[in-house]
Amino acid sequence: MPPLTNRENKVLTDIRQWENKILNYESNDLRLTYETYLERSFSLLPENVQRQFFSVIDSWLFYLHGIIQGSQFQMDAKERILSSGRAFRKDIEKIKDLKQLEIDQLQYIAEQQIARHRFYSFAQGGLAGMGSTLLLGTDIPAMAVINLRVVQLIASVYGFDVNTPFEMMTSLKVFHTATLPPGIQKEGWLSLIKDLDADGDPYFYEGTEEITDITWLEQPVQQILKAIVIILFRKKLVRGVPLISMAIGAGTNYHLTRKVTDLAHKYYQLRYLMEKEEFFG
Repeated sequence: MPPLTNRENKVLTDIRQWENKILNYESNDLRLTYETYLERSFSLLPENVQRQFFSVIDSWLFYLHGIIQGSQFQMDAKERILSSGRAFRKDIEKIKDLKQLEIDQLQYIAEQQIARHRFYSFAQGGLAGMGSTLLLGTDIPAMAVINLRVVQLIASVYGFDVNTPFEMMTSLKVFHTATLPPGIQKEGWLSLIKDLDADGDPYFYEGTEEITDITWLEQPVQQILKAIVIILFRKKLVRGVPLISMAIGAGTNYHLTRKVTDLAHKYYQLRYLMEKEEFFG
């Protein structure tokens, strides 16, 4: 039996082509200037303040991840994923059993979750774009929940249960890498691949537990800029509705979730194929 089918080799080739775009990406002068300005501005703060800032964000992400993971809403979503898997194989009982499905079957289930969460982000952005203080204030936490949740669910689709320490940290690193600026994603992606190649315990995570750092600063800044633009345009009404600010909010949020889901989907597909290739190789 060959390690991978023709279809699986085609998917793997597509992933490698996508990966090459990340590894060979070159920022233009404008983006490089912007990223350098952000980093230099933040570097003016005392080092202990910088460490505390990212430590708070890391703790918040861990806490949020745990809440999502243990919520009934997420458990119900995982059960729906298992039910979808049973439509293809009757003997699917646990998340890890989903690895027995073919790549196209898993891709079909994953794309259902991806489409649903992209819509959630689009709708959340539209609501935030209405410009009320409450909706704008809840936009960042809501977007974090939506994107962390979809990463967890994509992992589950491909048979990786985020209840283990290794998979929990990996899903957080996938989220972090997906939200990095394009020119810096290379380092995050290579770190994810390095964790897979390490001969450590597959259950416990043995790498660094720090997630965010100064390279991630662009993401919160973008969210703040989005809120400022929405506030500026919320009084420009079209038939009594702030359509411009709603379009800005919806478009920005959709773009972010598209970035997250694209990278997460490629990553967990790659892991599924690597494990299958290793098993049959």
